Amino acid sequence: MECLRVLELYSGIGGMHYALKESGIPGQVVAAIDINTTANQIYRHNFPDTPLWNKTIEGIALDDFNKLSFDMILMSPPCQPFTRIGLQGDISDPRTKSFLYVLDLLPRLHRLPRFILLENVKGFESSAARELLVKTLTGCGYRFQEFMVSPTSVGIPNSRLRYFLIAKMSTSFSTQVRSEAMSQARSELPDVFPHLAEADSSEQPTVLSPTCPGSCQSEEEVREGQVLYKLETAADAQRKRSQNQDLSIRQIQDFLEPQKEEDLEQHLLPPRTLLRYALLLDIVQPTCRRSVCFTKGYGRYVEGTGSVLQGCTETQMESVFTGLDQVSEEEKVQQLLKLKLRYFTPREVANLMGFPQSFMFPEGVSTLQQYRALGNSLNVVVVSRLLQLLVS
Repeated sequence: MECLRVLELYSGIGGMHYALKESGIPGQVVAAIDINTTANQIYRHNFPDTPLWNKTIEGIALDDFNKLSFDMILMSPPCQPFTRIGLQGDISDPRTKSFLYVLDLLPRLHRLPRFILLENVKGFESSAARELLVKTLTGCGYRFQEFMVSPTSVGIPNSRLRYFLIAKMSTSFSTQVRSEAMSQARSELPDVFPHLAEADSSEQPTVLSPTCPGSCQSEEEVREGQVLYKLETAADAQRKRSQNQDLSIRQIQDFLEPQKEEDLEQHLLPPRTLLRYALLLDIVQPTCRRSVCFTKGYGRYVEGTGSVLQGCTETQMESVFTGLDQVSEEEKVQQLLKLKLRYFTPREVANLMGFPQSFMFPEGVSTLQQYRALGNSLNVVVVSRLLQLLVS
């Protein structure tokens, strides 16, 4: 294949760019576009030779896009309008403005790109924005396939269920062609995601029917049954045991970095945090094969932002939490400190998100900024596999 000219929209810290490199597809990013200052600083540090436009997408004229003459668009539009915990403003949210502009521009380009890949959060698949996207792609003559995929499908012990759409230019487009494309996607999934057959059903790659955007069920487990310890039910505990017994997924320790004791001190959860949030923490050990999604609030907020690591594995977690509510605050802290609970370092989070060792943060970017940048990014390995499927 000839070298593809790639346009990277909402480029962030370069997750799509790294995925392109990981995929082995010959390609050159001819322009990366983003307005986040910190993300651009990180992107420029890792890809100094790539033209980086610090502009709003809707502020770029059609002629400027035409001059790039790109073969592929990679994009991850702002997810806030579609998140389940947000207001779900969808196309009425101002943050969707740039994406709507892209959809308006696409049919007017002097040469349509051959390939398109889009990533977004779960929730996008049932949005009005998705309906407009599909309508635009159909009108332009693209075949497209939609997926819900989590990194566990490529053997990475991290849950990060995301919506993906890949589109390829077709000389003719019909319902039959679309159906054939969907069937082909299903048959090729085991090749792209080798752990598909063994993966937990809630984490398996799912091909979404274009006519049934809501077919993917919620990934949350039903919380019922007896509370064991922490704020955990029998169903929660069984789910975690099942995930940790899935040998198709690698262990957390494969993604940890060698750390000096003094370096790890800065990542330990402080006593105040332990006292307030101990029962809400998702705690994993190095031998676990699971962790929850790391969000942009990791390191700053606790609940629902990502797993924490148990540094002292000799201490039994059950023994620490049993009867914890019956002792004084001082005794409670002393008990919890035995576990040596710590945040994953930014480098370790990057590892779990598939970024290569060559990925670096420039000096001057704080730890919290690093967590935030990673939380806004994507899993590189998952995207690279989808790119391989797209151009095959």
